Amino acid sequence: MAQQEDQFKKIVSHAKEYGFVFPSSEIYDGLSAVYDYGQNGVELKNNIKRYWWDSMTLLHDNIVGIDSAIFMHPTIWKASGHVDAFNDPLIDNKDSKKRYRADVLIEEQIAKYDDKIEKEVAKAAKRFGDSFDAELFRQTNPRVLEHKAKRDALHERFAQAMNDNDLDALRQIIIDEEIVDPISGTKNWTEVRQFNLMFRTEMGSTADGAMTVYLRPETAQGIFVNYLNVQKTGRMRIPFGIAQIGKAFRNEIVARQFIFRMREFEQMEMQFFVRPGQELEWFKNWKETRLKWHKALGLGDAKYRYHDHEKLAHYANAATDIEFEMPFGFKEVEGIHSRTNFDLSQHEKFSGKKIQYFDPELNESYTPYVIETSIGVDRMFLSVLCSSYEEQELEGGDKRVVLHLPPALAPVKCAVMPLVRKDGLPEKAREIVNDLKFDFPTHYEEKDSIGKRYRRQDAIGTPFCVTVDHQTLEDNTVTLRERDSMEQKRVKVEDLHRLIHDTVSINSLLRKLG
Repeated sequence: MAQQEDQFKKIVSHAKEYGFVFPSSEIYDGLSAVYDYGQNGVELKNNIKRYWWDSMTLLHDNIVGIDSAIFMHPTIWKASGHVDAFNDPLIDNKDSKKRYRADVLIEEQIAKYDDKIEKEVAKAAKRFGDSFDAELFRQTNPRVLEHKAKRDALHERFAQAMNDNDLDALRQIIIDEEIVDPISGTKNWTEVRQFNLMFRTEMGSTADGAMTVYLRPETAQGIFVNYLNVQKTGRMRIPFGIAQIGKAFRNEIVARQFIFRMREFEQMEMQFFVRPGQELEWFKNWKETRLKWHKALGLGDAKYRYHDHEKLAHYANAATDIEFEMPFGFKEVEGIHSRTNFDLSQHEKFSGKKIQYFDPELNESYTPYVIETSIGVDRMFLSVLCSSYEEQELEGGDKRVVLHLPPALAPVKCAVMPLVRKDGLPEKAREIVNDLKFDFPTHYEEKDSIGKRYRRQDAIGTPFCVTVDHQTLEDNTVTLRERDSMEQKRVKVEDLHRLIHDTVSINSLLRKLG
């Protein structure tokens, strides 16, 4: 666990040092849980968004995009349930004066039981070697069974309390499990209270005439209130989808783990409108489609898993998360939800406008059911960064830090370097840059030794480096170096575009999806 925490700290430090992510307002000592994306970070982030957007809008002829406003009529949030029910259960420690999410404290306690089980298994594996049967050990070892019984009993109580929205029961679990405040080390807890996560502000020219509006806590509602506009103007027939990428805002109390949980974040959401009765079939379909999208990046299939929801939101009849193995455990990066017709029905009720879909095949009007796929851009960014980071020991005692970013997502696709800064080599290198830069981000690098330049490009995840030397001026060939293998080969300048483009194009990912 400590090793994983150290690794995560290195990744956070690397992200700042190489221009991926900076603490926001840093010269003013920062702003808690708010971050800025640097010159390499914004390119990586934009490539993730491009991959998602194209996979939705290019590969599906029945999905289109919109960009709705962040400010929306406040009644929208009343209709959606956010004004009354968008809450986190919070508990304070009286000694440290720190506030925590009660559900997170309990989830961490469950994780401690899981860790104890894994430690027992790891110890036994070390003791018994190749003959060790991990599954049999889990089923028969008394200590493992004891930990598992406690874990399962806690999990059952926790799920019940969350389903019943029973704040007293949540507090009682914290007391019974003797959960201590990580700062003060005491168990001096307050009652559990609900806290609404929406940011609010005022819109209007005078204080008296101002209207209370909210910064949207999700992008989905902008799609729902526009779905009929899109359907009519685009002459869409059910089933069809509407995709959107945009900022959302939540006043998170427990915002941590770098960019995993922030107060200002970005979502990529697609709402897919279907006939009532067909929603669970489409839910299964989108569940498989979205996992395939993630796996196409090649970050490791074993790093993904589904987590089906035990507690369904009031609007859902099926829900699952796609979780990714971060350095701090498996965490949600995407949610797929069958939202039924809740949102559209609520907006029809609160607006007083008829927003039903007329189905020409059935010759009737109805309120469509909705399948939602919702992915956090920042969490996706973090999963790519964490799984790509590696510290390598090389032959001869040398070391390098390399980001094995999927080439299509890498901020810089190619760096062109003159071997020396004279003899016409810089001019030739710039000529190559000027030829390649129209199709993919290409950098010119001339400072430091060629080895240091390679290391710098490895650290930001550049898939290819091109070295221009004296032989280039004679036969128009260059050295093409590949990031992961560090293999170098001599290629013709006119072949560079083809050799690089096929690997770094977003199309190379999209073709895997069919």
